[in-house]
Amino acid sequence: MAERYGNYVQCGDGELIDRLRRGETGIMDYICEKYKNLVRSKAKSMFILGADNEDLIQEGMIGLFKAVRDYDTGRDASFSTFAELCISRQMYTAVQASRRRKHFPLNTYVSLDSESPGDDREGANLAELLADRVELSPEERFLDKERVAYLERTIEEELSEFEKQVLDLYITGMSYSQIARVLGRDEKATDNALQRLKAKIKKIL
Repeated sequence: MAERYGNYVQCGDGELIDRLRRGETGIMDYICEKYKNLVRSKAKSMFILGADNEDLIQEGMIGLFKAVRDYDTGRDASFSTFAELCISRQMYTAVQASRRRKHFPLNTYVSLDSESPGDDREGANLAELLADRVELSPEERFLDKERVAYLERTIEEELSEFEKQVLDLYITGMSYSQIARVLGRDEKATDNALQRLKAKIKKIL
């Protein structure tokens, strides 16, 4: 990349965006190349919500273009932080739009460990509660599938819309502060929602 974009590599993102807005060609190609791995990484994490990976990459690039368009060097944080927010928000909006008729399939990638005092199953997470064994018989697989379907239906009924949005993003590996930025909500409110939904899911289980 250094050979192809040698004139830009040593420049800061803010400077490049200013030059791009003044009409200098080639800079957008460099920014896309520079941030393509970030877009792919975000698409990989969002993929577990059931969206198509290639579609997510396209949405991520749209988010990157919006970041370049809207970035304010005097007001916003670093461009990389702002771009990550715009990319994540664009992808999540696309995920929501593509699956409004159904909730996410529960996955086993992120722990929903309870931190409640006196929890006698300390360290137990959603993965362990849903699938304690690797090898299952056909009958056990059927029962496990039914169990997950029941849990999904109950979560759909018991969690508020905000809590479901927080859970969606939490299972992609985001922290509560990252989730708050994507959803445009207060960090404390987001953390409270995360603790509530953990408690509700444990109660369901």
